Amino acid sequence: MVKTHRIALLFNANKVFDREVLTGIAGYLASTRTAWDLFMEEDFRLRLAGIGQWQGDGIIADFDDPAVAAALADTPLPLVAVGGSYEDPASYPAGVPYVATDNAVLVRLAYEHLIEAGLRHLALFSLPAAPGNRWAQEREHAFRKLMVRDKLEPVVYRGVATCAPQWSESVDRQIAWLQSLPKPVGIIAVTDARARQLMQACALAGIAVPEQVAVIGIDDDPLARMLTRIPMSSVMQGAQRMGSTAAQLLDQMLHGVRLPETRIVVPPVGVNAQASSRHESAKHPHVMRARHFIRQYACQGIKTDQVAEYVGISRSSLECWFRQELGCSVHDEILRLRLEAAIGFLASPDCNLADVAQRCGFTSSQYLHSVFKRELGCTPRAWQQRARGTAH
Repeated sequence: MVKTHRIALLFNANKVFDREVLTGIAGYLASTRTAWDLFMEEDFRLRLAGIGQWQGDGIIADFDDPAVAAALADTPLPLVAVGGSYEDPASYPAGVPYVATDNAVLVRLAYEHLIEAGLRHLALFSLPAAPGNRWAQEREHAFRKLMVRDKLEPVVYRGVATCAPQWSESVDRQIAWLQSLPKPVGIIAVTDARARQLMQACALAGIAVPEQVAVIGIDDDPLARMLTRIPMSSVMQGAQRMGSTAAQLLDQMLHGVRLPETRIVVPPVGVNAQASSRHESAKHPHVMRARHFIRQYACQGIKTDQVAEYVGISRSSLECWFRQELGCSVHDEILRLRLEAAIGFLASPDCNLADVAQRCGFTSSQYLHSVFKRELGCTPRAWQQRARGTAH
């Protein structure tokens, strides 16, 4: 009979990174005969009160939070730490198996993505220096090294921490920073939450994304993506693999294997490239302005006449410029972005076609179906099944 072990998972599941790590742990448990009785707070938040008196068999914990590392410093229980990577080996906790996301490679993928888009001015939107933000400072360091390597001047803006009293000031400062940058510019945000704030500041300041400012975040957070009008690019961390690796290490420790100095650095999965970073060489200003409007409102059922009205020229003139610059009509561009949004929603396994059609500006699920057939040669469901097969 398989022994059941009591395991504490100390993570904040309101963060997408922590949720993905937990998903990886769950995947390991589902794929093995391992039996764990899991302790987590009922609201999936991380609370340390009384953790020193918890009588269990092992712990997997988020060590990006220094309070967690301090609270578990003297635990006699088998422990596996999860967090960000460090260039300096001395920054890792001593005597604790550690599974890390590769901060340097996360930034490098974002950096190379913007360079490949033809951008020569680059900047980083970070977080204020704080003990709990050491991973952000590691990403800053990686960015500075890449810029120095390429003989470029590193531009880093930390802003202020997110809180209600400072919000107006924070946004004003972001806008001032954005306006001070040479255009076009590519900006790497250390998280998707930071990228979302920056894109919102661009919208308030009338700065076109991605024509003037191309933005890419880190996390591939679906919630942050849903809260932006323009689909947001992001680097996908290997957090699920980190979770399964951490679970495997703890499982070994529970069976007597000693792993005191084990460090495993997990690379990112790749870049989820969306509209926010798809910078193109400068087009005619009427086309640039129209595409900026379409990116924001394509899924709200806008028509060509509304785009022309926003740009301030006649419909026929706008159509002429679109044909000349892009080789397509305004309607084609609107439809392309609606289709792109629908494909993003279909990545969710429990999506409803009627809901997808409504959210993406299609008049009905039948119309969505016909557009998929015409443009992609398959039905939405067939595309979804094919995409899942490729992913696996």
